[in-house]
This record gives sequence, C-alpha cells and structure tokens, in this order.
Amino acid sequence: MERKRKSLRTVLLDKLKESFSSVIPVAALVAILCMTSFVELSRREACTFAIATLFLILGIALFNLGADLSMTPMGEYIGTGLSKSRRLLILLAVSFVMGVFITVAEPDLSVLASQVRNVIDSTLLTVTIGIGVGFFLLLGVMKIVWQKDQASLLLLFYLMIFAMVALLFERGKSAFLPLAFDSGGVTTGPITVPFIMALGVGIAGSAGGKNSQENSFGLVALCSVGPVLAMLILPLFSNEAITYEVPKYALEANLWMTLWKTALENLREVAVALFLIVFFFLVLQFTILKISRQSLIQIFAGLIYTLSGLVIFLTAVTIGYMPIGYKLGHDLAAENGKLAVAFSFVLGMVTVLAEPAIHVLNRQVEEVTDGNVGRLQMMIALSIGVGLSVGMSALRVQLGFSILYYLIPGYLLSLTLSFFVPKLYTAIAFDSGGVASGPLTSSFVLPMIVGVCVALRGGDAVLEGAFGMVAMVAMTPLIAIQLLGFRAVVAKQTRDKAAMRHIFSAEDAEVIYFEWED
Repeated sequence: MERKRKSLRTVLLDKLKESFSSVIPVAALVAILCMTSFVELSRREACTFAIATLFLILGIALFNLGADLSMTPMGEYIGTGLSKSRRLLILLAVSFVMGVFITVAEPDLSVLASQVRNVIDSTLLTVTIGIGVGFFLLLGVMKIVWQKDQASLLLLFYLMIFAMVALLFERGKSAFLPLAFDSGGVTTGPITVPFIMALGVGIAGSAGGKNSQENSFGLVALCSVGPVLAMLILPLFSNEAITYEVPKYALEANLWMTLWKTALENLREVAVALFLIVFFFLVLQFTILKISRQSLIQIFAGLIYTLSGLVIFLTAVTIGYMPIGYKLGHDLAAENGKLAVAFSFVLGMVTVLAEPAIHVLNRQVEEVTDGNVGRLQMMIALSIGVGLSVGMSALRVQLGFSILYYLIPGYLLSLTLSFFVPKLYTAIAFDSGGVASGPLTSSFVLPMIVGVCVALRGGDAVLEGAFGMVAMVAMTPLIAIQLLGFRAVVAKQTRDKAAMRHIFSAEDAEVIYFEWED
C-alpha cells in the first residue's frame, strides 16, 4: 500500500511540474506586459491574478491525474465492452446519452453560457448543444463500426453548415453566427476529450477493422460539428431580436468571500454533471461491462481528482483570469490597436500550453501513432495555429469584417488538404481543432478579445465582432496539423525519387553480372 501511495505522489508531482511549465508562460507574459506603461494592474488585481495562477496550476495537475485514472479508462471500457457485446443499438444509444451527459459536465460550455446568458437562456443553450454532441457522437460511432471515410463525412456536414449560414443571412439573423461557431469549440474540453477519444480507441480496437488506428480518431471532430448545426437551427424557431450586453468583468471587493462563494457554485455544478456520467456508467457496469473491483476503485478515485481539479480550475479562471483578461485587452487596444493584435498572437501561442485537454490529446496521439507524430511536433503546430487564430481575431475586431471571411476559406483549405494527406493526419487535425479551444480560451482569451472590441468599437459590436474567436482557435490547428502530414508526404516522395535516381545513376562497375556455365 505504501508503494502505491508513493507512486501516486510521484505521478502527482509529475503532473504539478507539467502544469507549472504550462501555466507559467501565460502568467509571465501578463507580468511582463504589466511592467510596461500600456497596462497597469492595482496591487489587489496583481495579488488576485497571482493567487488564481497558483490555483490554476494545482487544478490542471489534479484534473490531468483524474483524467488518466477515470475519464480515459471509462471511455475505453465502454467502447471495448459494448463493441465486443455486438449490440449495435445499445452501443448507439449509450453513445447518444453519454454525449449529452458529458456536454452538460463540460466546464468551458458553462463559461461561455455565463457570458451570453442575456442572449440565450443557459439551460436552452446547454440542452441544444448537448443534443448536437450526442447525435454526432452516435454518427461517429457508426463511422467507426462501418469504416466510413472521415474526410467525405466532414465535407458533407460542413456543406450543411454553410447552407444553414446562408439561410440565417436570408432571415436577417447573421449576428448569431459567431456564437454558433464558438459553440463547436467549447464543447470539446477537458471532460469531453479524454472520454470521447478513449471511447473511439476502445471501439476501433474491437470493431475498427484493419484501419483501426485511423478510425480511433475523428470522434472529437464530429462532436464539434453537431453543436454548430444545432445552434444554427435554433434561431430559425425564434422571432425575437438578438441583443447583447457586455457582462461584468470586474474583481469583487472581498476576494476571499468571492473565492469561497465561487468554489461552492462550481462544486455544485461539476458534482451534478459528473454524477450523471457516473450513474450511467454504473448502470452499464452492472448490466454489460462487469469490470473488476480494482478497476472501479481506480476510476472512482480518479473522479475525485477530476472533481477537485475542475472546481479549482474554474474558480481560478472566474475570480482572476476573466477580469484580468478583459482588462488587458481593453487597455492595450485603447493604447494601441496594432499592439493588441501582436500581443494576441503571442498570448494565443502560450495559452494553448495551459489547456488541460491538449496534453491528453498529445499523449494519446503519440501512443497511437507509435511516436511517428511526436508531442513536440504537435505542440509547435498547435501553438502556431492558435497564435495565428487569436491574432487574426483581434485584427478582425479592429477592421470590422465578418467572421465568415476567415471561416469559409479556412475550412475549404482544410477540407481540401484532407484529400491529399494521410487519413491519420486528417483525423488527428480535426480532433486537435476542438481540443485547442479549451476552458482557458473561453475564460481568458475570449474576455481579452471582448475588451479589445469594447475599446475599439463599443459594446454593441461585441456579439458579431469578438465572438467567433473560439471558432478561429478550433479551425487553424486543422490546417497546421494537416500541413505536417503534407510535409511528410512530400518528404517521402522526395526520398523515394532520390533513391531511384541513385539506383539508375549507378556506374557499370557497381553492377555484377552472373553467367551460367554448362
């Protein structure tokens, strides 16, 4: 028992080191900026941000440990167990229900809902997006079982999305578009990604056929499409005018009282959401899965770490990172719009390092591809992609054009690349797009872009001008990762051509002739 406790302490220490190295670049960037004349933080604001940073490091570490012990094994057990049972209808029904439940539990969806509750009711938003995720998780499972092509499906669904976009323009409700596209990014966060990716690995291992490696990816990508379509359909059934008011991004007077109150609220929300997942998992355990007692103990221990980590994480971003992010964006843009764009690019590059689900994705990608796609390659591609997306979002706020001028060419390029790169890269790319837009993006970077928009164009332009940034973060990694695959294809072709030239240019002296003797 002592050996197990020591091993657990060692693992937790490793997680703390990993989260420290992820969060510190963001905190250091903010600290350096505050030493300049562009942004000034009061002593109370600086102390709040420092305390929030410490909580953030602890929260990410506990969550990552919990995801390894609970969410990932649960997904694998469900995927493998139901696939082996050969009960397709049960597998599809479970996929839909779990898709809805994990969406309800997703923290970044809660963060987004809190920022747009005066546009759409939070419950309606959550239920609509949950149904979208559940239905497309069901479709994703069918794709794995029947071994359908990922690129063709994505092309079909994105054509449907842009057809709905045209319909909203015709109805005069284009202001809702950025929020609809953002909903696809916030649903694939720290709870959803470990579970869905592990579910895909489990199903593909049992029913994925000879291309099980490729089929294990792609569920996250499809689950990012569902909420967008669902949210695009929603305004068609409402005749009310869409209005938006900038939420209050400000530090409370009593820090410790606010900290305690926020922690209790987050504890209640996360506990209820996780309870739904646990309850449904127990039903499956007693009816179909029947995994060992030791595995169950590990899963429940991991759920405690997951609960603790998410509560601490959400509390940190609510009390410190959201108000400071808004202030940074507002003050920078008021001082110099071009500087706000440059800072947004750098902040996007380092923020992706602190997203909990990124590390889960990178580790699973490295394992599934046997090291062919390394963590460093993935992280560099994601950092550059997210940096560009945040910087381009700040530029769009400054120039005031529609988000569609980014999204339509971007998705056309990414979908075109999907027909020229290895299918494994395409599946990884579309999964990474949803993963990159995690809770720190919606709770720190989005308020910063809102601050930029308020300073440059006023609060009335926020819904159409600032929102859509999460969708940008979800889109640019698609192109970046597929470019890695395209480079791998070109490099292989170059090596093959060089080898053939070497063979054909060999001198006669190097050729050995054999003659038969009678």
